[in-house]
Amino acid sequence: MSILVYAELRDGAVRPVTREALGEAKRLAATLGGPVTVVACAAADASFAALGEAGADKVLFAQHAAFARYDSAGHAAAVAAAAKAVGAKAVLIPASAAGKDLAPRVAALLGVGMAGDCTALDASGGKLVATRPVMAGKAYEKLAFPLSPAVVTLRPKNFAAAAPEAGKAAAVEAFAFTWDAAAPRAVVTGVSGESGGKVDLTEAEIIVSGGRGLKAPEHFALIENLAAALGATVGASRAVVDAGWRPHGEQVGQTGKTVSPKLYVAVGISGAIQHLAGMSSSRCIVAINKDPEAPIFKVADYGVVGDLFEVVPALTDAIQKLH
Repeated sequence: MSILVYAELRDGAVRPVTREALGEAKRLAATLGGPVTVVACAAADASFAALGEAGADKVLFAQHAAFARYDSAGHAAAVAAAAKAVGAKAVLIPASAAGKDLAPRVAALLGVGMAGDCTALDASGGKLVATRPVMAGKAYEKLAFPLSPAVVTLRPKNFAAAAPEAGKAAAVEAFAFTWDAAAPRAVVTGVSGESGGKVDLTEAEIIVSGGRGLKAPEHFALIENLAAALGATVGASRAVVDAGWRPHGEQVGQTGKTVSPKLYVAVGISGAIQHLAGMSSSRCIVAINKDPEAPIFKVADYGVVGDLFEVVPALTDAIQKLH
């Protein structure tokens, strides 16, 4: 029996969301027993030393020429086969864009249920229980799994990565699986992304988001300056994205990205339920809004009632003086 983790790689490097999943798998294994096994899908052999240092005991290397890019059907076939091969009690998959696509496919192939976007896992009773937000974050539900393995996706930034074990090497085994790649229903022809080395919102430690209270797109310079002072990533509400002020990749909310940074600063955002659903799990929320009745203050740890055009520049100056 084992805890299986899907390793999400980017350009051959282990993504932070994978380290978080490995940290949680290691914690669960202490209760459920068994090793932590990783299934890594790639087109060519790569160095998996980082997976061992992050908590993996064994790595199953599923190699296929089609895996030069993420392939929904192929990765699902490999992960499902790996789960059967190791007798997995649970399959942990990051709730990234790829993970949200992959997990239901794996669950369907295994004939089991899945829980998506989980914020906590518990195995104190010998069986896995998952906690996840529902009703746009207004409530949380706990789910048990009558069938094994339990397939879950883990919300980024909600689980702690294990302390690196320098020098620990995971045993790497070539893993054979059956998959007919001759006639796929869909093929990934390319992947494009923003340049500039920006940290993805889902992986950011600090986020500064702006809303309709900024009044015009050129005023987002205030958000960018504050973000630069804090070493943060810029986010936006749906209203300003719909207005064309910011790209969709910066949208935080139910129809955008769900984030859980250590610090979330909401500037000129009233706090519609759609937005709250995407950021209410942040560890510390700071709201700046001139309306004292704005819903954002109900979830904020700290609130500043004032004109953002006065507060934000003053806050930015104060932070810059600390450097």
